[in-house]
Amino acid sequence: MSDQLILITNDDGIGAPGLMAVTEELNGLAQLEVYAPDRNWSAAGRTMTLHKPLRVTEVKLLDGTIGHTTSGAPSDCVSLALLGLLDHRPDIVVSGINAGLNVGEDITYSGTVGAAMEGVRGGIPAIAVSLQVDTDTPVSADYSLAARFTAKLVQFILNSALLFPGVLLNVNIPSLPAARPTKVKMTRLGEHAYNNYLVKGEDPRGRNYYWITGEPVNESVSENEGTDIWAIANGYISITPIHLDMTEHSLVEELRPWEQRSWFE
Repeated sequence: MSDQLILITNDDGIGAPGLMAVTEELNGLAQLEVYAPDRNWSAAGRTMTLHKPLRVTEVKLLDGTIGHTTSGAPSDCVSLALLGLLDHRPDIVVSGINAGLNVGEDITYSGTVGAAMEGVRGGIPAIAVSLQVDTDTPVSADYSLAARFTAKLVQFILNSALLFPGVLLNVNIPSLPAARPTKVKMTRLGEHAYNNYLVKGEDPRGRNYYWITGEPVNESVSENEGTDIWAIANGYISITPIHLDMTEHSLVEELRPWEQRSWFE
């Protein structure tokens, strides 16, 4: 076994089948440390818990791997590990495998991507991995292809050291039979992947409540070739490099004259 260290986390919680699948596949490739939330934190984004203390509990996963579950968000899990709970800095952070895609502009909602961002912030290469699943029955999804691909990608990254500072790889894998050959597309972010809407209701005490929800857009119609959404709709594994520097550099010089304005006259 390599002396390299892989930090594994997710946003679906310590008991999620995607976490178990990728842990089993990575076992033997390198040393593993698992830090995952004690509950589902989907759509947590890059949350940082500052208003209360966090708890960390040692647990044994189904394959016997010793992991840790925390009371914090996915990004908290990575922060806890990097800020002192690990004896050694990991060589890569693997966040996932998420039950459901994280594509397009909506990735900023994602706890899976948020955890990978926290790894990159700490100077560690990171990947966020998500699998297209039936939202009604995510537990029965087959994670074997996604887990095998993740292990191959992680091994390639560790051997090549190709990732650049400030960059994570957002990986999305279509729901396809494990035996079917699947090709990879390097992609850019698409537009929003869901059409959000508001459900209004009234509780038994006559008080209004509101539920934000959404439905997937029609990918084949709404997206041009080359986006992550288009790639998934056409059966490709999508890999999108994401940079933490969200500056729109093309506008910096164009807006430079604003510096000369008398803003307070």
